[in-house]
Amino acid sequence: MSFLDLLFGPAPTRLPVPEERLALAALLVRVARADGFASATELARIERILQNRYALTPQAAQALRVEAETAETLAPDSVRFTRALKEAVPLENRAALVEALWSVALADGQRDADEDRLLRLVSGLLGLSDVDSALARQKAAGA
Repeated sequence: MSFLDLLFGPAPTRLPVPEERLALAALLVRVARADGFASATELARIERILQNRYALTPQAAQALRVEAETAETLAPDSVRFTRALKEAVPLENRAALVEALWSVALADGQRDADEDRLLRLVSGLLGLSDVDSALARQKAAGA
């Protein structure tokens, strides 16, 4: 199943790991772009997150980020990405996803209202509360 099928086709029941990776990478890119500009610092943070989470080489993480940039551009909203992650990641592990998203949002040293809104939406779509998101933000800020 291609990523475009995942975006525009019926919702899958369970996604294999590569689609989970792409869904998270695309959300990370979406957060980086939420303020209108994805800085080099934010893009480097995305690649580091992907390397650490999925044990990727720097080259593989960069390739995944580049693929995610295209996927993020094509996706009309964040729902498909969050649905893929909800299917692949148990609820008790989703706070780590939101922490990674906050890590990208905070990477440039500025907290933007558009990033805040996106993170609040994504956290809710992942089944997490505002309190869970705030805790994940605090962890990301301390990292």
